[in-house]
Amino acid sequence: MSESILIRGARIQGGDAADILIENGVITGLGSGLSASGARPVNADGLIALPGLVDLHTHLREPGYEASETILTGSRAAAAGGFTTVFAMPNTSPVADTAGVVEQELALGEAAGYAHVQPIGAVTVGQKGERLAELGAMASSRARVRVFSDDGFCVFDPLIMRRALEYVKSFDGVVAQHAQDPRLTEGAQMNEGTVSAELGLSGWPAVAEESIIARDVLLAEHVGSRLHVCHLSTAGSVDLIRWAKKRGINVTAEVTPHHLLLTEDLVRGYDPRFKVNPPLRRDEDVRAVREGLADGTIDIVATDHAPHPAEAKTCEWQAAANGMVGLESALRVVHAAMVETGLLDWSDIARVMSAAPARIGRLADAGTPIAVGAPASLALYDAAPVRTFSTDDLRGRSVNSPYLGRDLPGEVRATFFRGRQTVVDGVVVDEVTS
Repeated sequence: MSESILIRGARIQGGDAADILIENGVITGLGSGLSASGARPVNADGLIALPGLVDLHTHLREPGYEASETILTGSRAAAAGGFTTVFAMPNTSPVADTAGVVEQELALGEAAGYAHVQPIGAVTVGQKGERLAELGAMASSRARVRVFSDDGFCVFDPLIMRRALEYVKSFDGVVAQHAQDPRLTEGAQMNEGTVSAELGLSGWPAVAEESIIARDVLLAEHVGSRLHVCHLSTAGSVDLIRWAKKRGINVTAEVTPHHLLLTEDLVRGYDPRFKVNPPLRRDEDVRAVREGLADGTIDIVATDHAPHPAEAKTCEWQAAANGMVGLESALRVVHAAMVETGLLDWSDIARVMSAAPARIGRLADAGTPIAVGAPASLALYDAAPVRTFSTDDLRGRSVNSPYLGRDLPGEVRATFFRGRQTVVDGVVVDEVTS
């Protein structure tokens, strides 16, 4: 049984201040001047209360790649960033393409206790793109998988993609596509354009992403199924999603924090921390994805948290792995890119980083508004400070963050997961008592 907690004076989604009473893992009171005998007080004066953040795109690496991350260390990183639910991508070893593997991941998340770890199932066996994985078995397992992806690889065969869309429709699932034409990106090292030409690095053309999105929205329309586009990154992709939604196609899309803030110019220093898939794009693309998120074309922010061991990032650019860690920094980056620019307010942040990703993933008990009767999963955020992001901010196993040494606004002061406080005064709880 969780302890009783009385949070005093939090600004609910950036609005009016209120007290929040938590008992037995549930919000039982919301208003001014609340009192409860025996409840532990938490001073939240001036802090913004947000529903627990939900990440639809996280790489936790376990099983198989525990040198980079584990479900325990990754969920600690999630808690530090204000996340209470993370969807774990299936590119593990073994691949999460069976009911047994996804149930193992679910159990490891439950044992860790820092966040709900919801497995994502692979679309194809071994993520090889040749035949469908056990979609129905994963959907009916204890993990109740509803999101399927070969992320890291594109489901390139149009017939396989069509069959996957048809299959998941039967249980209201969704295929989350990694939109990358493998032929157009062979040997690609960064965004194709003027900068890649100057640096002599093989380019990754925008059309490699856009052509797959164009094909798949038409397939989703033909089948009448749900499609989700992972880590959208180009202005043309935003236009395609906008067109598809106007046409009534059931498509959703995500953008990462790094594609909202960083550009290809950072590659000029050949620092592998800025090597990522899809690559950092042009200023014009950053502006377009910000506008797409602001006007609702892009539905959510998802971190694409991709930890790697040091040796995979402390090497020459061409040999380095793609990917960035992002759970701990996500809210601060979105604050900088979207709130400080006036494109979104805090109620919008609750929508794109909590309610909408939970809805896409079909999790009824995640992303719920801060209200009486709702699960007590929430974050308290201090929007006032500006601090330099450092390795001290990282709580996972890997440190391949593109924000090290960069000033970012804000700080997650507290996180509550189902009534248990997992972050106290900005520190993950087990570190407080150690």
